Amino acid sequence: MADTGERRKVPLVPENLLKRRKAYQAIKATQAKYALQEKRKLQKGKKIRFKRVENFIKDSRRKYRDEVRFVRMVKKPDWNNVPEGQKLAFAVRIRQIHGVSPKVRKVVEMLRLRQLYSGTFVKLNKTSLRMLKVVEPYVAWGIPNLKSIRELILKRGQAKVNKKRVPLTDNSIIEQHLGKLGLICLEDLICEIYTVGKSFKEASNFLWPFRLSVARHAARNKVGFLNEFGQTGNRGTGINKLIRQLN
Repeated sequence: MADTGERRKVPLVPENLLKRRKAYQAIKATQAKYALQEKRKLQKGKKIRFKRVENFIKDSRRKYRDEVRFVRMVKKPDWNNVPEGQKLAFAVRIRQIHGVSPKVRKVVEMLRLRQLYSGTFVKLNKTSLRMLKVVEPYVAWGIPNLKSIRELILKRGQAKVNKKRVPLTDNSIIEQHLGKLGLICLEDLICEIYTVGKSFKEASNFLWPFRLSVARHAARNKVGFLNEFGQTGNRGTGINKLIRQLN
């Protein structure tokens, strides 16, 4: 009978194998840590949205209608003739552009109307009038008067300085960036926009697109919104009423 006091021998593991196991465990722990961090980043971002088949069909029909509208628009006589005596227009985007034609989306970006209920001043010529016709179902535009221009700039005017929005609270901001063009105060800026002077392009680009305000209940009620604020397209002088409603 074997001696009970004799201890059982434990098989020894080579030292190099222990080091490999330890290094492997460290690598696995690091990979798990990075995987958890990436998962948290995805959770913080936007949730994945599944698009229904009905939405694909709706977007396809909208693109088709845009293409048909472009063809019919070109066939109309005098479709891009600028009205006599009109040099300035103010455009406001009042419709969503989900699923629209790429041409419409590109023109919206060129007009700097990327956000809903944003507005910009546009110098009227054949090119700009053609662009406004392209985005007509989504943008309302018209001829602003001096009072509307003054109210917009004084109340919602913001300068674009180093790709940042800066409120126009001091004339020194205008003088610093537009002084070489002869514009040193708010009145000079308003006059340059209204008269569409030689420095209109620089003055318009200096202004950040106006972010107009709409009550949440009004924006959600689409039928009531259209009845209250009217349809898209050329409003003429009626754009002044819309500016007062949204300003």
